[in-house]
Amino acid sequence: MKRLTGRQQEFLSKLLDLYRHSGEPIHYSTLAKRVGVGKVTAYEMLRLLEDRELVKAEYQRPEDPGGPGRSTVVFRPTPLAARTLADLAGGDWVEEEWEQVKIRILEQLRVGKVSGYETLLNELLARLSDQRSPIIYLTEMVTAIVLSLNLLKDVAEANGLLVILRNIGLPGEIGLSALSGLSAGLSLVERVNRRMASVFLAQANKYQSILSELTAENRRRLAEFTREVLKIVGV
Repeated sequence: MKRLTGRQQEFLSKLLDLYRHSGEPIHYSTLAKRVGVGKVTAYEMLRLLEDRELVKAEYQRPEDPGGPGRSTVVFRPTPLAARTLADLAGGDWVEEEWEQVKIRILEQLRVGKVSGYETLLNELLARLSDQRSPIIYLTEMVTAIVLSLNLLKDVAEANGLLVILRNIGLPGEIGLSALSGLSAGLSLVERVNRRMASVFLAQANKYQSILSELTAENRRRLAEFTREVLKIVGV
């Protein structure tokens, strides 16, 4: 199957969310409101996704068969839709696993406010190369970059790295993709030890690759997690 564009992924992801919530086929006007586009745009995108067998159109008759009006076209995602988005995300974004990982890391960060973050950072760096789960990999990579910048706060501030970091997830800003560049930038700072530098350089491409395949919804979740990390750490 031809690769979905980011815009197509966003529409399909939002359609899945609406369908899972209601259990009923979705009218294109409802999707248009959710995505923030016009009705015609939403309808045309759904027809395009239908051509790719990711969406199925159905026609609902008026509740009163004898009354005026005509059938309304609605859409439901096909079984292929969920599998396609899971594959693009590098595997299923399992809700239970995500919550467990997020809670564990945030709790470790709160504890570290007293004892320091160096032990946690070293643990994260040691696990990154062997981590297979995209959920755990992304959360631990994000946390490791933030903790590294926190240890070098004065240098990072002078080089403008913290400004970029604080804008993660904000509309119109560079966003999560900036983190791979930040990790590479850290490797050039003299005070970063060789082990940390080599890990970030080795992981930058992997991070960017997995991130680029996330759905819009999962990118939003990761951005929210990043902001929570920043708030606790105080970067």
